[in-house]
Parts: sequence; C-alpha cells; structure tokens
Amino acid sequence: MRLTTRPLDPSTWDDFVELMDRNNGVFGGCWCIGFHTPPGFPADNRAAKHERVLSGTTHSALVYDQDGVVQGWCQYGTPVELPRIKNSREYAKDLPPHPDWRIACVFVDPRHRGSGIARAAVAGALEQIAAAGGGLVEAISEVTAGRKAHGRFLFSATAELLESFGFRRIRQVGKHAWILHGMVEAG
Repeated sequence: MRLTTRPLDPSTWDDFVELMDRNNGVFGGCWCIGFHTPPGFPADNRAAKHERVLSGTTHSALVYDQDGVVQGWCQYGTPVELPRIKNSREYAKDLPPHPDWRIACVFVDPRHRGSGIARAAVAGALEQIAAAGGGLVEAISEVTAGRKAHGRFLFSATAELLESFGFRRIRQVGKHAWILHGMVEAG
C-alpha cells in the first residue's frame, strides 16, 4: 500500500472527519481531544477538535492510502497543547526532562492495521516536528514484545515502534508502559 502523510489543518479537516465518522469518533467518541483537556470531556468533542484545528492548537500527521482516504494519524503537540498524559501519577513521581513535543495518540482504522499505517503516521509526525524546529519528543507507550496487548492500550503506538525511530526508554510508569524520549533534529 502506498502511503502519504499530510498535516491536520483546515484543508484536511473533512478527510479527518470521514475517518472519525467511519470509526464512531474513535475510542468512544474522543475525537482525539482527550489529551488536550483536563479530566472530563467537552460537551461536544467534534466541535472542540474543529476549533483547535481552526486555531492551529492541535497537530497530527494524517496517513492517506493510495486512494486518497485517511486510514490513520499520529497526534503530537507541545506539552502546553497536550497537558494530559497517560499514567500521570507515576510520571509525576520522578519527572523526566521537560520535552519540547509529545506524541499522544496514534490511531489506525481497524480494517487496515498491520499495513504500516502506524509507522507512516509516526514518521509523518516526526517530519512535521523537524519542520517546526525539532527538539526532545516524549511518548508514553506500551512494550509489547513477548505478549499480546489489547489495542486500547496501544493508542500511543508501541514502544518497539518508537524505538525503531531512535527513541529510548527513560522510565517505566506502568506494568508495560514506559516513558520514551527521542531527539528530532530541525529540518
């Protein structure tokens, strides 16, 4: 499958909406807004996400298949844009170096998992981060080697995928969850 990436912005909003609608808003209707907000969700996640797209306060690399249909994405942003993190209590016990960017969410349409879309999404996000000046990128991801992990735990990609891009494990913050850091050069 030939894959390309584009940033989520007003010109790609309708493509993003089509994927979200096809997947019931993803993760129970989150619309990839959960890491932006304090605990609890806005009354209308779709509208809240659209407002962030219009104001430029959300970032994602959308992955398009050979037919021009979005099949996944990788959401990233600054810690100010994405203040909520997975395993926050454990994370706060020994704060790692402050990142410039966070990878918060990677989603692939279930019908297309295992076809390289998550890899393309992360690569696209890292290219966009490089274009924005690069810096230290953080993710909290699950280690899956030697075990079968349920998809609901893999919303921030796998540790192994991120390690293939040069990320390294910093500290364990859950049974299988790790803080990972990677340095992206400005591009």
